[in-house]
Amino acid sequence: MTVMAMPSSVEHPYRAADIEAMPDDGHRYELIDGALLVSPGPSWPHQSVVVRLTVLLDSACPRDLRVLTAPFDVRPDEFNNYQPDVLVARYAELEDRYLRTAPVLVVEVISPSTGIRDATLKKALYERLGVESYWLVNPARDQPALTVFELDGDEYRQVAHVVGDEVFEAEQPYPVRVVPADLVAGLRP
Repeated sequence: MTVMAMPSSVEHPYRAADIEAMPDDGHRYELIDGALLVSPGPSWPHQSVVVRLTVLLDSACPRDLRVLTAPFDVRPDEFNNYQPDVLVARYAELEDRYLRTAPVLVVEVISPSTGIRDATLKKALYERLGVESYWLVNPARDQPALTVFELDGDEYRQVAHVVGDEVFEAEQPYPVRVVPADLVAGLRP
């Protein structure tokens, strides 16, 4: 379950420095516009999908980009600090602990505790911050799916929705072939 906490005063929202003071307790702590989001650690099937997608993206990644996974902070300002499941960033923009600009690609793997937040709150944040491509992976065993959004001006436009064995041939941020069923193959007997 994801918990969203507002600070006691709107005049004093949470800041990135507050995130650094949070305990290392297996939860994911993120900020969106000063609101604190706390999520439990992901399940092993979720992590398996993240690993498969990371390997797939990394194998096609050009040298000027890097593929990273959570927990790696994207911190564009003191009131926003988020950790996408998978991100692709420009190598030249990476700092040791943060990315202070928008990634070129963000992927969120939907789980029961984060699905609504990923499809609404985080999508709106990524759109506003200028993340060029946003992918939502639904790892449902019976019907895995990938939904792809790309910026069109300053708004996201859905450019693909593939299910099961259907193929998505990405062009942004670089060419890569994704099949949702391949991401979840073998996760359950």
